[in-house]
Amino acid sequence: MSYHHGDLRRAMIDAAAAAVAERGPAALSLRELARLAGVSHAAPAHHFGDKAGVLTAVAAEGFTLLADALATAGGDLLAAGLAYVRFAAAHPGHFAVMFDPGLVHGDDPVLAAARDRAGDALAGLTSDAVAARAAWSVAHGFASLWLSGALTGTDAAAAAEPVLRRAVAGGL
Repeated sequence: MSYHHGDLRRAMIDAAAAAVAERGPAALSLRELARLAGVSHAAPAHHFGDKAGVLTAVAAEGFTLLADALATAGGDLLAAGLAYVRFAAAHPGHFAVMFDPGLVHGDDPVLAAARDRAGDALAGLTSDAVAARAAWSVAHGFASLWLSGALTGTDAAAAAEPVLRRAVAGGL
């Protein structure tokens, strides 16, 4: 086991996100997380309490990263959809836990604030709530299918663009 200096919490969140991306959230244990992060077996419990605490931190970070990604869209629905798909492809471990309430502590205030910020970013894209939900559904569905391997290619956003373009134009 290596001695860690610096931000142990950060190292464990990074290790957890990577492990979830590789093997899914069910395969992650606190003991494995400690091994992956190179910390004592007690460190994850000390910082997060339990496995759901670790996944809550990963999800909260994911929602923050998603909100940041959506902010780059400048209010454009198509650009936001592409940013969403790019986020999911770049952060599959985060994406895997963000929308599964059974994996996290849903009452965590940091998670709630991050989730609300991402939700506000999505809602702020258009005054038409139905259009916003439709675009989110298409982007989320595409990202989920991409990450599951049902859709293939070398670039998720490039593959998603014609689908999202049609959805935004009202063609779905």
